[in-house]
Amino acid sequence: MAYGPPPSPGHGPGWQQPAWQQPAPSHYGPTSGEDTTWALMAYIGQFLVGAIAPVVVFFGKGRSPFVRRHAAQGLNMGVAAIAVWLVGGLLSLVVPELIWVPLGFTAAVMFYLVYAGRAANRGEFRRVPKFVAWPLLKAR
Repeated sequence: MAYGPPPSPGHGPGWQQPAWQQPAPSHYGPTSGEDTTWALMAYIGQFLVGAIAPVVVFFGKGRSPFVRRHAAQGLNMGVAAIAVWLVGGLLSLVVPELIWVPLGFTAAVMFYLVYAGRAANRGEFRRVPKFVAWPLLKAR
């Protein structure tokens, strides 16, 4: 005798739930709404206050492994952007055409901030390329 709900008509034994209805993978255990909000703020807060937002999240709310990992990645992105702007700004004083390097890097950072922020809001983690988030700080 089989236990469980009766099979739906038209669904054979190999039927699976569609991907958009399946729960998000739980690499960190269950994530609360507060965890996803703070992880999202590590990325989206950079549009307002730069690299200060992931620092606040990392040291203020980084008890959760989920939040800590997102904050570390966001902080790596912020530090990389600051470094590229410092070096690119100084080099553009010598060669004015080099100002496009930090501008292009900023466009890439903004794209990946939204990309990773959307994943954090869904309770997932998406690794951004190492050329955007230099692996300086690692989450435990």
